[in-house]
Amino acid sequence: MNKTTSIVLAGVGGQGILLASEILAKAAGFAGFDVKTNEVHGMAQRGGSVIGQIRYGEKVFSPLVSKGEATVLMSLERIEALRYADFLAPDGLAVVNSQVIIPTTVSSGSAVYPENAKEILKQSFKHLVYLDANRIAQELGNPKCANVVLLGALSTKLENLTPEIWEQAIRECVKPKFIDLNITAFQTGAKAPSEL
Repeated sequence: MNKTTSIVLAGVGGQGILLASEILAKAAGFAGFDVKTNEVHGMAQRGGSVIGQIRYGEKVFSPLVSKGEATVLMSLERIEALRYADFLAPDGLAVVNSQVIIPTTVSSGSAVYPENAKEILKQSFKHLVYLDANRIAQELGNPKCANVVLLGALSTKLENLTPEIWEQAIRECVKPKFIDLNITAFQTGAKAPSEL
């Protein structure tokens, strides 16, 4: 593969963007690719907007994803997908969790959270996978694994990373007592997505 795959992960502090970034980068490394990641940027405390970037290919020189270049945008909160939409390439894929987290700008009254967010997402992204990763994670017994459910959905669109490689990466990045849960979350997410 000569092409570099660029992925942007977006969400808010406390949703597990850092772990999702680590798993994704580890999987790409296990597949034999050169991988570059940047630090997760933003308000890392609970509630602030955060973004992570991962690039992998035969040879990657920078971890930074330019606007309009991302192969995939994965967002753990639906409005965060819109906040970072300009990173996605015109033919790129958005994988979006349906979760709503009201930002402080809305709770303070200086902004309004759009009621028709799902429709706006459909209009904004040519290719969109939209799923309720939080509900799936809750049904599996731990709402904290929604990030890995979403990674499972994302994985079906990355042909060069096999399920076995993803599982190896999860085993490497997750605490031992949560490995089985996260592998199940990943597998469930991989079966769940359908493009809108």
